[in-house]
Amino acid sequence: MVKLSVGSDTVEDLADWQARQMQRLDNPVHHTRMSPKRAEEMLDGGSIYWVIRRAIRVRQSIIDIRAIADDEGRAMCELVFDPNLVRTYAQAKRPFQGWRYLKPADAPRDLKTGDVALDIPPDLDAALKQAGVW
Repeated sequence: MVKLSVGSDTVEDLADWQARQMQRLDNPVHHTRMSPKRAEEMLDGGSIYWVIRRAIRVRQSIIDIRAIADDEGRAMCELVFDPNLVRTYAQAKRPFQGWRYLKPADAPRDLKTGDVALDIPPDLDAALKQAGVW
């Protein structure tokens, strides 16, 4: 699953927001109106890939998907995440509303231990990879 991290300019902003959530909750969550039809598949090792500044930059494992009601009694979906943020290689992503399914083959690779997440524009990152520079 891929989702815009609205209001986050950096991965650290996302981490701070989730740390504030975890002062009152066991795990970070996100509420959405629509429940994913492929919930079982997502719970079997699936992740949410967060788009920050027009690029996928980090992912989190999805550990639960719950049906809840909002303050007015409307049906909602609560996505529950592992608190561990896993940095990925930046992958450009145009703005979109809501969330989208992401095919495993289209997901960016995780950064390896010791790799540095350079904050360069995704287009430059893609051009450097294509040129074989990294």
